[in-house]
Amino acid sequence: MNRRQLLASLAAGSVSLQAKKIKNIGCQLYTLRSVIDANPKAIFDQLDAAGYDEVEAVRGNLPKIWDALKASKLKPVSLHIDTRLFTVEEDKLSAALDDAKLKGFKYVVCPYIAPADRGGVDVIKKLADTLNRAGAKCKAAGTHLCYHNHAFEFEPVPGGKGTLLDVLMESTDPALVGLEFDIMWAAVGGMDPINVLNKYKGRVPLMHVKDLGPNITVRYNEKVPKEAFKEAGAGILELPRILRVAQSTGTKHFFVEQDQTPGDPMASLKQSAAYLKKLEL
Repeated sequence: MNRRQLLASLAAGSVSLQAKKIKNIGCQLYTLRSVIDANPKAIFDQLDAAGYDEVEAVRGNLPKIWDALKASKLKPVSLHIDTRLFTVEEDKLSAALDDAKLKGFKYVVCPYIAPADRGGVDVIKKLADTLNRAGAKCKAAGTHLCYHNHAFEFEPVPGGKGTLLDVLMESTDPALVGLEFDIMWAAVGGMDPINVLNKYKGRVPLMHVKDLGPNITVRYNEKVPKEAFKEAGAGILELPRILRVAQSTGTKHFFVEQDQTPGDPMASLKQSAAYLKKLEL
């Protein structure tokens, strides 16, 4: 082997090693909702020190934290926008999208459908129409729309025709609507996240990374005990396998989220980051 071949081999090995690590480890700031507003600069400094590269913010408190986020080393990538702007106050959506684009957010997310607004196939198809319209506005504004799942979307539909999520994905335009895939809620809904990732290859640019505690029975709602939410690597999900498939099927951004924590939410986020940084896929 000559010198040129040796250098090429070493470079290939370096790329291979890098490919085994998760790229773009982010944090969903909802996890820190109880503490972030008081001192956002200190929070962002801690996230940076813990190894986070990116953040997903929530529009509701963005004015309170934006200056600190802009001054930090963290990259604003995704923004959760109040569902009402998609479903009830559509006339206000364009202004919100323009503001998100101006601030550098690449993705906007429809985050949650309240139980009172949920239903069967007809309701989901109506939601799909709403998301298609919103997705077109997002595209025009230079952003990308994603829908964030919980557990109810994995309820089977009559006739063995898949789940409510399948109806939603089949009824939305792939060019306009993607999925922010919450793997923990998928598992609560009885799904293997691997199957969802493979089925919707190329349509899942964003992921919520969280782990699931043991002995949680399948359900199609969010009524789980606080202990169901675990730090990455501290639960029963096969995260190395899930994340490996996610990278191979097109997921670009991985946001750690823990809806409930046993104590200090920052301590939980640091634990998750330490696990993910060491993880080889």
